[in-house]
Amino acid sequence: MSDTETAAGPLHLFRRVAVAEAVTWALLLTGMVLKYGTETTELGVRVFGMVHGVVFIGYVLTTLLVALDQRWSVARTLLGLAAAVPPFATVLFDRYAERQGALGRSWRLRAEAPSGALERIAAWLVRHPLHGAAVGAVAVAALTGVALVAGPPA
Repeated sequence: MSDTETAAGPLHLFRRVAVAEAVTWALLLTGMVLKYGTETTELGVRVFGMVHGVVFIGYVLTTLLVALDQRWSVARTLLGLAAAVPPFATVLFDRYAERQGALGRSWRLRAEAPSGALERIAAWLVRHPLHGAAVGAVAVAALTGVALVAGPPA
């Protein structure tokens, strides 16, 4: 693999986060069965709900970054974002996007000049992966904090 074709490329990053989002859905659904089905405990919903929320936010941010880098259409981007809502749909979207050639093995913005403000931000994130990961972690934490202040969905 070359420098621009790494295990941290768009395909691999997106797949990892899409699978993680699906796994947290499974955990949350298990927690819901325990809470509402067997009425034994609500701990699963509390713990797995929080984990799922954090990974959901990470999936949304990853989808936006990949969409910018891979030049997804607005429709494909919205489909990728919507895939986070039904359980396990992120894995289906990942497979669809790969079949369509929408998930490259290398970051386009590592080699190409960005056009526009959003692409400049995305280019900086993918050209500085450690800093990009730190920025992503801070963004996930901040958005999780906002979600906690806003309260659970009604």
